[in-house]
Amino acid sequence: MLAKRIIPCLDVKDGRTVKGINFKELRDAGDPVELGALYAQQGADELCFLDISATLEERKTFASLVKDVARNVNVPFTVGGGISSINQVSQLLEAGADKITINSAAVSNPKLVESLSKEFGSQCIVVAIDTKFKDNKWFVYTHGGTRSTPIITADWAKQIYDLGAGEILLTSMNHDGTKNGFAIELTKTISELINIPVIASGGAGNMQHFKEVFTKGKADAALAASIFHFKEIEITDLKNFLRNEKIEIR
Repeated sequence: MLAKRIIPCLDVKDGRTVKGINFKELRDAGDPVELGALYAQQGADELCFLDISATLEERKTFASLVKDVARNVNVPFTVGGGISSINQVSQLLEAGADKITINSAAVSNPKLVESLSKEFGSQCIVVAIDTKFKDNKWFVYTHGGTRSTPIITADWAKQIYDLGAGEILLTSMNHDGTKNGFAIELTKTISELINIPVIASGGAGNMQHFKEVFTKGKADAALAASIFHFKEIEITDLKNFLRNEKIEIR
């Protein structure tokens, strides 16, 4: 069994880290490069930088931030937001990113997952799934959570796995920013369905939540934002807690 990973996520808008609740009510959380460097020092296994307005505003993720992060951070990091072509991925990887994540572009063109995986290797292609529970089903959402689709989340996870995705970043919009815990049953379902790592996202509020998503939810990694940004949980303390709970952590 692979050791579990802790991944702070930095949602970036207009060059600043922001955090909201259920993808809304954004507030400033600091400079993304400084925060990323701090988390790396504290023992984060990886980092994730998402330009949350890139797709919505039809802009492209800027490689300049990636270069700054690569110069200042010594752990692997993933970048995403508005990525829709092989050329963009090439630029971001050349700028220093270790992985890229796509969401809306994959939904509109699933073959993009296959193309990117073949071009760069599946190990650096993360497909993000933003999902919301309604009418007793989990549905896929795109464009920063603003557009619904009729796609069932489990079906989509299986499809992108078959197309060559290396990891899935699974975010429950119902849980995002609530600090009430991760979507355990959903995470477990997706983790058991496919044979690639699943990163659980949305809902982390305390250390117990991480234990639950690793044990009951069978997640390979857990991603969180506000609890780290606003210093509610220190990464060092979280890792010590998980080790004491006999969870193998990096």
